[in-house]
Amino acid sequence: MGTIVVGIDGSAGSQEALRFVAAEARLRKAKLKLVSAWTLTYVAASIGMMAPIDDALLPELQDNARAVLDHAAAEVLGDATDIEVEKAIAEGSPAQVLVDAAQGADLLVAGTRGHGGFAGLLLGSVSQQIAHHAPCPIVIVPRARG
Repeated sequence: MGTIVVGIDGSAGSQEALRFVAAEARLRKAKLKLVSAWTLTYVAASIGMMAPIDDALLPELQDNARAVLDHAAAEVLGDATDIEVEKAIAEGSPAQVLVDAAQGADLLVAGTRGHGGFAGLLLGSVSQQIAHHAPCPIVIVPRARG
């Protein structure tokens, strides 16, 4: 049994990616690894330097990332028992977190933000980064049109 890694960020695009991988996992009898990234944000200090946000917010950032995973899994997978699901959160840029999580995986999947027009012809920064650095095959799932 292999593993399929999917990036979850709470967007409609990541929900589409999760729908895709749920079907793929059933077909391949693979385990799903849902991954969400979080990063420390920096704010401008009064003296013109950048200061990190208080470390006391770390648990809140981690809880928010877990909540995004839990919500996505509940909405798309429900109480499905036919798919083994692992959830993981990690601090870092989304692209790097996904590439790291995909080490040893059979497939890495991400959604798109669904830009239209000219912007829709371009891959997003996360999609572009994983396309260049993924250690396994990738799928970029477009947002459903409707």
